[in-house]
This record gives sequence, C-alpha cells and structure tokens, in this order.
Amino acid sequence: MATKQWAVPPSEALLATGLRVAELDTSGLPGFRGDKKAAVDLLAERSPVLSDLQEKLYANGRSGDRRSVLLVLQGMDTAGKGGIVRHVIGSVDPQGVDHTAFGAPTTEELRHHYLWRIRKALPRSGQLGVFDRSHYEDVLVVRVHNLVPPEEWTLRYDEINVFERELVDEGTSLVKVAMFVSLDEQKRRLAERLERHDKYWKFNPADITERAHWPAYQEAYQAMLDRTSTEHAPWYVIPADHKWFSRLAVTELLIAALERLELDWPPANFDVEMQKQRLTRA
Repeated sequence: MATKQWAVPPSEALLATGLRVAELDTSGLPGFRGDKKAAVDLLAERSPVLSDLQEKLYANGRSGDRRSVLLVLQGMDTAGKGGIVRHVIGSVDPQGVDHTAFGAPTTEELRHHYLWRIRKALPRSGQLGVFDRSHYEDVLVVRVHNLVPPEEWTLRYDEINVFERELVDEGTSLVKVAMFVSLDEQKRRLAERLERHDKYWKFNPADITERAHWPAYQEAYQAMLDRTSTEHAPWYVIPADHKWFSRLAVTELLIAALERLELDWPPANFDVEMQKQRLTRA
C-alpha cells in the first residue's frame, strides 16, 4: 500500500535540491497521491514498520554495532516539530531514543564553541537520536538577530559540513528535515494556543515578535539549504501546513534511512539449545 500512495518516494520528492524557500507551497504534498484519510491510514500501517526497524537498530547497538540514526528537525515556531516527536517518535521504543530539544544557549554553553552542546547530545550506538532544533540555530537565529558578526557565522556552514561528514564516517545516518508553514497557518496555530487553556504552556509571546523577521528567516533558511545540503547529509524540505502529511513524510524518511542500514536481528551469543534444556530443568 505504501508504494501505491507515493508517486515519488519521499526521499526523492522532498530533497531540497534547487528549492526556493520563498516560492515553496507550504500546503503542498510533494510526491503523495492521497488525502488526509489516506495519510492517516498509511501512517497507522507504517508506524509498526518504523518501530520494528528501530528495535533492530537498538538490538544491534546492544550487541556491539556502533551505528545510529539522527533526525534533525528545523522549522519556525508552530511548524510541528513537537508533533513529530510525539506522533512519529512516540510510536517507537523509548529505550532506543535519545531526544534533545535545544533552546537558547545557557551561560555555560555560551562559554564553549557552539558545537560543544551538540556533541554532548549525539545519539549513542544503536540509538535513534532526535534534535528538536540543532546546531543550525547558529546559522539561523544567530544570523537573523546579528548575535555574532557575519564574518563568524559565515564560516559555520563549512564547519557544519565537516562536522556532519565526521558523524557519517563514524556511523551516524543523518536525516535532516526542514519544516515550513505559511505565515497564515502559523498565525492560526498561535491563535489556537491563545484560545485553549491546555495550550497556553506552548505559547511564547516572542513568537509573535519573530513574525516581523519572516523575510530574514527565509533568506537564512535558503542559505542553510544551499550551503549544507550535501550528498552525505542532504536536507529534506517538508511543507508543513498539513500536520498529517508532515508526520507521514518524516515516518517514511526514517524508514528509508533505517532500511539502508540493512539491519537484521543480532544472533545469539549463547548456545540456544543448551539454554532451552536448562530452562526445562529449572
């Protein structure tokens, strides 16, 4: 069913190659043939597939395999990063997940190189790592708000590429996802948070302030995609006005990344028949 719903595999349809952020249709469904119901049904079908693959990754990590997968989620406020963590990552075994949500750097973190806190949060062997925001804040927010001189942040693109090359060489598969909503959809989601008492905790008055910087953020995201989408760590761009599409798309991207690892269940490191005999006598 999964292949029938996608006219083009998500790992191809969502690649950032040649994409212009300012022209992106944030309500689009690149590569997907279906509607909301089809996406919801397909997500229910594909989530157990993701869970099974993630369990194999975890099991292999417990058996000495040093490989891992890291999902990097970037997007403006309300783009749905938290929903991905809850509805996609929430479908797998939490024992095998290393999740980090990066906020503004602490005083201690600011005393170090910007990648210091990133390195501390990298997924362990056999883990599915999730970064809700990431090292890319240091070429996005930092750039938009002039937190460091341009001659400093412009060097970071190449530095990040080298860093990610090292991660891949060490056995970490990177799945980098940039999520984009329209100004109108963001406004609707912010308004919903102000109408529901159970959503107040998600509202940050600064999110409204940031809307005034939308054009600058578009330029910063464009530069990020142009400068750091590489063969070993490509960017995938997800139109995020439809949460049901975003969640399905990320699920499919993770499944594809895990399938490329060609994982199988690790063999027993003990004599199975002997242990069966022991158990019958126990």
